[in-house]
Amino acid sequence: MTNLNTTHDPGLRSWVDSANVAGSDFPIQNLPYGVFAHPSGADHIGVAIGDQILDLTVLEARGTLRPGGERAVFDSGVLNPFLDLGQPVWSDTRRALCDLLAAGNDTLRADAPLMDQGAVQMRLPVRVSEFTDFYASYEHAMNVGRIFRGDKAALVPNWLHMPIAYNGRASTVVVSGTPITRPCGQIRPAPDAPPVFAPSAKLDFEVELGAIVGTGSAMGTRLSTAQAQASIFGFVLLNDWSARDIQLWEYQPLGPFQSKAFGTTISPWIVTAEALEPFRMDPPERRTPLLPYLHEDSPNAYDILIDVWLATQGGAGRVISRTNSRHLYYTAAAQMAHHTACGCAMRSGDLLGSGTISGLTPDSLGCMLELTQDGRAPLAVDGALREFLEDGDTLGFQGRCTGDYTLGFGTCAGQIRPAT
Repeated sequence: MTNLNTTHDPGLRSWVDSANVAGSDFPIQNLPYGVFAHPSGADHIGVAIGDQILDLTVLEARGTLRPGGERAVFDSGVLNPFLDLGQPVWSDTRRALCDLLAAGNDTLRADAPLMDQGAVQMRLPVRVSEFTDFYASYEHAMNVGRIFRGDKAALVPNWLHMPIAYNGRASTVVVSGTPITRPCGQIRPAPDAPPVFAPSAKLDFEVELGAIVGTGSAMGTRLSTAQAQASIFGFVLLNDWSARDIQLWEYQPLGPFQSKAFGTTISPWIVTAEALEPFRMDPPERRTPLLPYLHEDSPNAYDILIDVWLATQGGAGRVISRTNSRHLYYTAAAQMAHHTACGCAMRSGDLLGSGTISGLTPDSLGCMLELTQDGRAPLAVDGALREFLEDGDTLGFQGRCTGDYTLGFGTCAGQIRPAT
């Protein structure tokens, strides 16, 4: 039988052969959760194992796996009821799944409810009640600040003291593969010109890591960084699509609004915080001391390598950036502790975006604004030049942790449609 430690054992193998292939995103040590369209017409909950999906909705109906006891939690088409059960149940369920899928255990093998990942359509894994997007990369904040405000005012004074964020729109959070329509909005064509209403000409991506809140907190409650870390169920890749020309005109004094509200894409698989344990690490060294409520006693950053690829319509595309979540100055635990410092309530399924992840080198920048220097240095892709994203372009991320085994997130991608 497995336990909390041996679920990370690199020697573990599964009777699902594709999970044992070197470099698989979804070995038995991963077991991320997602929601997929079942042939019956209902949305089912499953975990990824190799190139298959183990159907937890069916296992629960059979009585093989009952994390909620008498209460069914895998029958609603979203993971929120399971998230509400809390960390001890999440861990117990992970151990049970690891046992059921481990090589040598024939409990399910003859009649396993497995679906081919390539044969189903993925859905949003959770009901996202709230979406907050942070600004947690020092390198990104400096680069964008220089572009928007110049060298002397690049970093605003509060940035080194607290995680900066804005509240986004949960209504336009979509799963990977959903097309993104080019937004329209107010744009100022020149510093001394009046604004016009037009489609964005500077459509951009932002490569981020999204934290999924598992257990919520009551209004008036403050969470420590340790409590925040324990309440995070897992992580997804996140693209906070951005209209830079709309953003430049609207963001002062209250920050982004229409320039971000038109779409946010997340990957379909939630990689659990427990699966990521072997890849935890310390965040970057602090440039100035933080207030005590943001102090962290544990290493709450993660070593996740993220590739960004761009393809023109009909083109093969190429990787245009390779960054890593280890560059984030503020961890998800610190972000959540700050979020609740005023007594703000959190709910299961809340989504916290890290903000754009940019590294130290020109090939590790996390958005077109940085990669092309606001269009002054276009990228060559499929024989064409790109200052920003054009209609028909497909932009995607793939994230992986690599150590004794590979642990992947799958794909976070979307294609740009013309403005309507």
